[in-house]
Amino acid sequence: MLIVSLSTFAGGLLTNTNQHVLFLRNLARDASTEIDAVYSNPAGLAFMPNGLHLSFNNQSAFQTRTITSTFAPFVYNGGDTTKTFKGEASVPVIPSLFAVYKNDRWAFSGSFAITGGGGKATFNNGLSSFESIIAILPVIGEDLGISKYGVDSYMEGKQYIFGLQLGATYKINDHLSVFGGLRMNFVSNSYFGYLRNIKVNNAAGDMVIASDYFEEVAKQLPENNPMKPLVGTLAEVTTDKDLDCDQKGWGVTPIIGANFNMGKWNVGVKYEFNTKLNVENKTVINSTGFPAYNDGVNTPHDIPSLLTVGVSYEILPVLRASVGYHHFFDTHAKMADNRQKHLSGGTNEYLGGLEWDVTKVIQVSGGMQRTKYGLKDDFMNDISFNVSSYTFGFGAGFKVAQNIKLNVGYFWTNYETYDRESASYNDIPGKLVGMNVSEAVASAIPAIPGKDSFTRTNKVFGIGIDYTF
Repeated sequence: MLIVSLSTFAGGLLTNTNQHVLFLRNLARDASTEIDAVYSNPAGLAFMPNGLHLSFNNQSAFQTRTITSTFAPFVYNGGDTTKTFKGEASVPVIPSLFAVYKNDRWAFSGSFAITGGGGKATFNNGLSSFESIIAILPVIGEDLGISKYGVDSYMEGKQYIFGLQLGATYKINDHLSVFGGLRMNFVSNSYFGYLRNIKVNNAAGDMVIASDYFEEVAKQLPENNPMKPLVGTLAEVTTDKDLDCDQKGWGVTPIIGANFNMGKWNVGVKYEFNTKLNVENKTVINSTGFPAYNDGVNTPHDIPSLLTVGVSYEILPVLRASVGYHHFFDTHAKMADNRQKHLSGGTNEYLGGLEWDVTKVIQVSGGMQRTKYGLKDDFMNDISFNVSSYTFGFGAGFKVAQNIKLNVGYFWTNYETYDRESASYNDIPGKLVGMNVSEAVASAIPAIPGKDSFTRTNKVFGIGIDYTF
């Protein structure tokens, strides 16, 4: 209930594709033969000039995630059945380092970047899945005169996948090159959240601590009263719920690629294999009632395999066009609670861009990306969701010295809105069973319909330096 993962990057469900500022300037980089090809098209490194090439980049990402939820019992806290829950994520420092040593037919490369996750996300008012469990208190406590509730809810989550990649590229002939390499992925997640000061009104109309109130009512009810087990359960369920959990894990991604060059045409292909990865809980406290967050529990966290294909064409000596395609095999990657089974297919991305050498010193570029997820209602929830989108980027490169290039770029994402309706909102009876509430008590709680609308915003700015020895 208290887990959140918020990505502030482009790419698939667990993959970041914007690892170099050149991607912000022109998103179709899958046929690149510049230093960003260490990630986007490593086989293309064979067509770089001989020498040692280095690149350091920093990106700053800012995102919001908004869930507009309609659930009738919300009316008991504020008088409106619709509430908006907003999470904000800001990552001012997202560094990446690229290095290539090219000598004749061989190129040896490495990189370090944040290859997945998205920094810190904060929900100051919690989430609808938090509050909806508390909102049903006036519904099931109507016979006790309960008509209001209150709760302090908060969620903070951080999720990073750090990637260290090494590989080698070999130029078979003047037109064809191949690549083989590995990426070590290190996962570091942390989650902190709570439900505190849960309150309901008593007979006098005063707002009181719910657990104390239900405990006192349970004591006053005779043993044969059918309400006694329910009230006793409510006393337990409405105590403060806290979670402080870190997750660690690692996995290895094998990567292969090929590049074909013919005059003005260049074609790059890359395949990243599925990364088997589990994360282990290091839990300080978990009073949520959900054993999945207990200390020492392992959770699947696979990174899906990825196929990329890119084509670039030199229209003029100073003007180049490029297109690309990405497919993430999301349904083959194991996720927590087997969420991958609730996808209709993998993620598809379609990219295009242009680059123009304005002068020998100044270069400008722009591009776009269409991301289409294979989403189903059962995959979507406010705790972790993705929404199909369009991303636009532009920027410039400046040759500040014979061997130094400065890149700046900016992109933003326009997200669609995904609407989901449910006959039993958030499956509250089922969640209570998961919190060790007996099925007999949970079955007495009615299924109430509800609706969620999911959307996001995303803005990323980057600056980087490319250096050639």
